[in-house]
Order: sequence, then structure tokens, then C-alpha cells
Amino acid sequence: MTSTTRRRLAATTAALALAATLTACSTGDEPTPEPPAAQESSSSEDAEAATEHNAADVEFAQMMIVHHQGALEMAELAVERASTDEVRALAERIAAAQGPEIELMSGWLETWDEELPAEAEHGGMDHGGMEMDGMDQEEAMSTLAEFEGVAFDRRFLELMVAHHRGAVEMAQAQIGEGADPDALALARTIRDDQNIEITEMENLLRSL
Repeated sequence: MTSTTRRRLAATTAALALAATLTACSTGDEPTPEPPAAQESSSSEDAEAATEHNAADVEFAQMMIVHHQGALEMAELAVERASTDEVRALAERIAAAQGPEIELMSGWLETWDEELPAEAEHGGMDHGGMEMDGMDQEEAMSTLAEFEGVAFDRRFLELMVAHHRGAVEMAQAQIGEGADPDALALARTIRDDQNIEITEMENLLRSL
């Protein structure tokens, strides 16, 4: 073998060794990409978990929409007829809070492909915190319309306290039985906010 041939063989052997070393380093440093099918499956499972809801969530949204509609009706009347600024301001706050919550829960029902409550069908419900001092919504509104002045303020506060207690009861049931995270968060908000307003209304009743 000539010297020239030996040099060529040595150069070829060195080049092969270098290539093997680079291949080994590349294999050890770079992570193996996740197969596309596995990534899609994981995303699908995450989306499904995010939209999970159960029958308790549906009932909570449907019933609380109707309940809030009753509160709005009473609050709007109080804004017009209350004789004290404190009662009028409270009624305005109730309307401002519960209107957007009705829209929020209606959106959930549409997203879940569940029925929206028809006020004409559910307005006379007498269960799930729908009664106030033994009266349904229609009876309560008829009774409230008979009062004026401070007597109106007192009757509004008495009925709204009973109405709020019904909402707290419904919210507490949702907290114990619901599954949807957003519905559970709203139930806690309703429970806490309306308990605060119950205390406020009881204090107002003592001052009138």
C-alpha cells in the first residue's frame, strides 16, 4: 500500500468517526416530538373537561334565571315607588347585579344546548326558594302594589329578604351538587352577596 493510499484511508476513517460522534450528540440532546395524534387527543380532553356540566348546573341556571327575573321586577317597582333613598339605592344595586347574571346564565344554557326557562311557564313555580312569605311572584307583586310610602319600603324589604333567602338556599344546593366551575363560582357569589344584602335589609327594617 502506498503512502498516498494510507493517507486517504486515515482521512476517511476520521470523517466517519466525527459523523458518528455528531449523530450521538444530536440524538441525546433533542427531545422526541410528541406524535400529533397524542397532542390532539390531549387538547380534546382538556376542552371537554372545561365544558363539563351536570343536571344540577342546568337546574341551577334555569331556576336562578327565573328567580332573578322576579327580583328585577320587584326592584324596578321599588326604584319607582320607594320613599327613602336607602331603599331606592338598594333596589338599584339589586337590578344592576342580577340583570347581567341573567344574561350570563342564559349564555351557559345556550352553550350547553339546554332549554332557556320561559317566564310564562315558570313564573308560578312554588319550589326551590320561589316563595316569599307563602306567596308566589305574582301574588307578591300584587301585594306590594297595594302599599305606599314607608309602608311600601317595609313590605319591599320584607319580601326581598325572603326572596334572597330562597336564592341563598338554591345557591347552596348548587355548591353541593354542581360540576361546572363557572356555575359553582357564581353560586358562591350569589350566596355571599345576598347574605350581605339580607343583613343590610334587616338593618333598614329596624330603622324605618
